[in-house]
Amino acid sequence: MFLIPVVILLPMAAAILSACLSKRSPFLRDALVVGTGISTFALCVLLALQGETELIVPGLCGFGMTFHADGFRAIYGCIAAFMWMMSGVFSPEYFSHHAENRGRYSLFNLLTLGATLGVFYSNDLYTTFIFFEIMSVTSFVMVAHEETPGAMRAAYTYLAVAVIGGMTTLMGIFLLWKELGTLGFDAMQSAKAASGADLTAASWLVVVGFAAKAGLYPLHIWLPKAHPVAPAPASALLSGILTKSGVFGLIVVCSRLMAGDAAFGNLLLIFACVTMFLGALLALFSIDLKRTLACSSMSQIGFITVGLAVMVLLGEHGSFAAYGAVMHMANHSLIKLVLFMAAGVVYMNTHSLNLNDVRGYGRRKPLLHLAFFLGAISIACIPPIGSGYNSKSLLHEAMLELIVHQQEHGHIWVPYKAAEILFLISGGLTIAYMVKLYICIFWQKHPTRQEEYNHGRSMNPVSAIALLGSAIVLPFLGAMPATFLTPLGDMSAHFFGQHAPEHHIDYFCAANLEGAAISISIGAAVYLLIVRPLLMKKNADGVREYVNLWPAKLDLEDSVYRPVIDGVLNFCGKVFGFAAHIPDSKFTLTFLPRATTALIRGLAELPERIVLFLRKAIFAPRHEHQKPPVGNRVTYTLGRAMNGISSLLNRLFHREVPFRTDFEYVLDASWSELSKSTRLLTVSVSFGLLLMVAGLLITILYLL
Repeated sequence: MFLIPVVILLPMAAAILSACLSKRSPFLRDALVVGTGISTFALCVLLALQGETELIVPGLCGFGMTFHADGFRAIYGCIAAFMWMMSGVFSPEYFSHHAENRGRYSLFNLLTLGATLGVFYSNDLYTTFIFFEIMSVTSFVMVAHEETPGAMRAAYTYLAVAVIGGMTTLMGIFLLWKELGTLGFDAMQSAKAASGADLTAASWLVVVGFAAKAGLYPLHIWLPKAHPVAPAPASALLSGILTKSGVFGLIVVCSRLMAGDAAFGNLLLIFACVTMFLGALLALFSIDLKRTLACSSMSQIGFITVGLAVMVLLGEHGSFAAYGAVMHMANHSLIKLVLFMAAGVVYMNTHSLNLNDVRGYGRRKPLLHLAFFLGAISIACIPPIGSGYNSKSLLHEAMLELIVHQQEHGHIWVPYKAAEILFLISGGLTIAYMVKLYICIFWQKHPTRQEEYNHGRSMNPVSAIALLGSAIVLPFLGAMPATFLTPLGDMSAHFFGQHAPEHHIDYFCAANLEGAAISISIGAAVYLLIVRPLLMKKNADGVREYVNLWPAKLDLEDSVYRPVIDGVLNFCGKVFGFAAHIPDSKFTLTFLPRATTALIRGLAELPERIVLFLRKAIFAPRHEHQKPPVGNRVTYTLGRAMNGISSLLNRLFHREVPFRTDFEYVLDASWSELSKSTRLLTVSVSFGLLLMVAGLLITILYLL
């Protein structure tokens, strides 16, 4: 039990100590950061080996906090700590080229580690949210580290998305608490089953904040911009782990709240497919090394979310989707650790990320070449040692299961087939942009600096250990998935709300190899037919260069989000500016504030007053009245009155020949005839109006 708070608080305490040591002894500061990473990883491994461990801290932050280190959470805590350890070992050499604000980076880097572990070990949404927001604020400083105009703009975009997403998630959490009375992961599931409440709105509100951190479309705008400007060790963590904290929240919603909800699953699948394809397309067009890897991360998050959406749609039969999702999470984290550290090696020696500037740098650098190659074939899913092949094969198999399930039950299946085709195409685009990077850096020659690159240094032994130590894991995951990846799925199944697969997982079966072959063929075709002839152009010197043909106006942030926000702010500014220039008088100082206060108070109370009025008027409980014996209440009352008058006249004037008419029945018959005539008239008028509207519409279309 005591290990959980130690694992979370140790990096935070070390962060403060590193800030104190920063100016006095940079060497001790770096040693402390590396030592903290190693110690935290060791403690996370020990925590995982202990089995299930739970910690409850009642009353903390009002609601109390709960933590649980079970299979999935314990493993992902280890993965997070491993990535921080390796990036910490790699950081000293990288920052020796960028020594500014090194102490500040160490401080917020370790604070982010503690907050991230708090997210992964949390056992209720309230605890998750608290550490999630801490992580968002501390990681903001990592994005803004360089303090260049581009870095500051990207950092503020990242912070804005995180804050707006976080507040939206908080509203969803409030609604869940109101409906369920609990925020505990397992308790929410049972509370929903007992209450039968509709949690669709609350679940989508919760999803917004987590999807924003994960980089899911259309909340992805921060991801392609934050990664290129952040230091390479920070980019590895942003891409590999911080996006997975968003996926962690999506898993909770999908498994605990919306399992089996077709509407939720279908909409999530749409967002996932757009993210998957758009990220790959952006990466293909990019000519910035780290931006390409960042867009790749966006695409891979789309693949993972496809698995979660399919899991929701298949309900209790979504084991393959869950296994594929958790395996691809782990694969992507480790792959991006390798690729971003390799990009850091390139940047700290060339001081550029443009593919035209770094072309040929990797030639005659076997260690860097090997590490990048292992990461590239893993993310490109090339069997048999590409680790991503195993997880994507399970995701693809889950999509095929969904299609078969729809066909067997007579439901619509064509859209899911389209999603499967898009899945294979996106896999092909992944291969194309990774081949583009690999050939550019390690096989092509730089037109002017190749001799300098051939004799230039690469990295020191410590950085090489960090890079190769991270990369050497990947081929084992690729070649021996039953040994390493299947146990990961087994240990995570409970957290995903799934059971073990009903049959043995055959990673290298014919169907999976066929899917990989299709994606490889698409990737080769895209590289040969699009990248080489269209995305490379000759410059003035006749040298073929990479060009970015992606239209800038398609940037969502610059074309949609910022104009909308600026428009709102400008409107508010004009309104308040007008109010500020009104001359002082008794009207502006006394009457106007009181009138404004009364208006705002009235608007605030308006919904409640409307509800009270409706309760008293329209929805007030009504007494059941006895149905009149003849006709309706009006004809019956009027007929009774006329019968009374007729009876009086018979007594006074018509004793010999009295009136025999019963006006109750006469009025009832007349009312029935009138109603019938009115209905016929209404139908004829409605039909005439319909014809008139149709005629007007045809006329307008003709004029247009």
